[in-house]
Amino acid sequence: MRLILIRHGATKANEEGRYIGGRTQEVLTEEGRKKLLAVKAAGKYPLVQCLASSPMERCIETARLIYEREPAIVIEEWREIDFGSFEGKNYKELMSDTYYRKWLDSNGTLPFLQGESREEFSERCCEGFVKFCGHMEAERMETAAAIVHGGTIMAVLSSFGRGEYYDFQCKNGEGYCVEVSMDGAIRIEDIRKL
Repeated sequence: MRLILIRHGATKANEEGRYIGGRTQEVLTEEGRKKLLAVKAAGKYPLVQCLASSPMERCIETARLIYEREPAIVIEEWREIDFGSFEGKNYKELMSDTYYRKWLDSNGTLPFLQGESREEFSERCCEGFVKFCGHMEAERMETAAAIVHGGTIMAVLSSFGRGEYYDFQCKNGEGYCVEVSMDGAIRIEDIRKL
């Protein structure tokens, strides 16, 4: 199966460098919409048989803009990580927070206070990915796009492909084209940037 993983378009919080996770709904900014439409007009988003999404409004809105239809599958497990006490804040606002500095020093491996750990988040995203692959296999679909969060992309690609979590960072509206092999075990191969 060929899968296109796309990070949602830019929101106000993205533009302000804020931590916005799976508990805060946001819509795209006008500039975020324009950038997505420009990339779409340039033919960078391949046509697909199936469209999937995180349940967050910013992902569903991105799916509608790029593919001009509703996602056929909404995967609850693909919500962004719960940033806990960091939610809604940016780097400048958190710099005096002792735990935030410890979290930075750990390369983001410490769990978020009152939120999720990276391990919990990755496990959740992978459960959603297995569910999605099962649907694709049952429906005999060969191409799909998933409109998700940057963290979701990093979790899935680092778990099923080759590479580390932060190797797969991407900007809003960007993503990866991958080949998914489902012969006994699910593997991601041939990871290419869009």
